[in-house]
Amino acid sequence: MPRTTPKQKSSRKKAPARRGTLDRMANAIRWARRILWRVLAIGFLLAVAWVALYRFVPPPGGIFMLQEYRRIGSVEREWVPMDRIAPVMARSVIAAEDANFCLHWGFDMAEIRKVIEAGSTRGASTLSQQTAKNVFLWHGRAWSRKALESVFTLLIEGLWPKRRILEVYLNIAEFDDGVFGVEAAARHYFRTSAADLTPTQAARLAVMLPAPKSRDAANPTQFVRNRAASVLDGAATIARDGRADCIGG
Repeated sequence: MPRTTPKQKSSRKKAPARRGTLDRMANAIRWARRILWRVLAIGFLLAVAWVALYRFVPPPGGIFMLQEYRRIGSVEREWVPMDRIAPVMARSVIAAEDANFCLHWGFDMAEIRKVIEAGSTRGASTLSQQTAKNVFLWHGRAWSRKALESVFTLLIEGLWPKRRILEVYLNIAEFDDGVFGVEAAARHYFRTSAADLTPTQAARLAVMLPAPKSRDAANPTQFVRNRAASVLDGAATIARDGRADCIGG
């Protein structure tokens, strides 16, 4: 009968212990994975509920608006529904910021391809993406923020009609330092209401959006005048060719 050496006895004792350790590690990984998926699922459901709520309830503001309030001590803003915004204002913003707004599903792939092919550093952000950022997120270029922006963009495109997306955007976009929303902007620059904006005034306000802190709609530079004239033509064009149909204008 073969005799078992002390070394063999020791290796037999270690093998079950090693298997037990591996089993505990595998169980811990499975538990952590289940917790992670549950957290992600709950987070997604909360995001869906949040976005769905704002289809009917005016968003109170965003993180950036709160930051500006803390920085300067006050902000100007007054929510107005779409039927109290001049239709030419809605068309001007589309012409200036996202000419294919009524045609895409949140991301303008044709525009993104143009930017990539040109090797440009300019953005190709749609009005839907800007709305997602302004309402639900913070400003910045981190990949984590961009990933969340993509999720919220898809949600608002799926849960809101296009007219609602533009309505929210026009009420939360910054038009000057501490001036948010088209009603406050119309009063700030032209002493009028969003409903009574002229085509020229609407075009100039639309030109403010990419750089609201460095442009002035009431005392425009030649660049702003030229850009506004281009936006005015674009607004008339999309009214004729149907690219404004999704907003009823």
